[in-house]
Amino acid sequence: MVDRKKINSCTVYKKQCECFELLTEKQRELVEENQVVVEYKKGEVIARQGAFASHIIVIEKGLAKVMYEDGDNNIILRISTPGSLIGLSSISESNRLFGYTAKAYINTIVRQIDTSVFIKLIEENSKFGLQLIKILSEISHQKNERFFGLTHRQSFGKLADLLLCMSLNIFKDNKFELPLSRKQLGELAGMSTESVIRTLKSFQEDKLVEINGKTIEIIDNEGLMKIFETG
Repeated sequence: MVDRKKINSCTVYKKQCECFELLTEKQRELVEENQVVVEYKKGEVIARQGAFASHIIVIEKGLAKVMYEDGDNNIILRISTPGSLIGLSSISESNRLFGYTAKAYINTIVRQIDTSVFIKLIEENSKFGLQLIKILSEISHQKNERFFGLTHRQSFGKLADLLLCMSLNIFKDNKFELPLSRKQLGELAGMSTESVIRTLKSFQEDKLVEINGKTIEIIDNEGLMKIFETG
């Protein structure tokens, strides 16, 4: 059986927004009064690296890519799914800037919550603050796993990792419609577009996956897992 704890290189699979369940009724009302709902079209910037972080972002619907930008060189850190929080690293008084850029992969709806409200909730509610620390820890662990995969795995292992992560943690199904192009898959896996196409074809020929347009079905989870572990 595939161990999902090993497969977290593309996203943090726990619903981070569950931290709001730890708030009192009065604190939830405070959040409601200090948030706005915004819809972003595919490709639009949700948060810009280096910009002032006046709010914490909660993904309500859609997908966003979180990436670090350095001139013409970008690296994708993770995919943010519904329930994910963006901007937690910016709640420190000594660092109120977004440390990365977030862009909508597809049409995406978010809630923007005033950062000062988050700070107030942390001061008032220790359980809420502890949960945020756990979330930051999970994000840090996921980032380390991702960097290891990008630098130490070959193309077959990278793509097997990414497909399993999407199946287990994002779409939660062996069969899913991929909203990303082959080029975007390459960006996530640290591969060229041509390499992604060749590797997917090889996976299909080996009956590990079935591909029909943008629909991908993982047929052999254990086979992909072996490639992930050895690749």
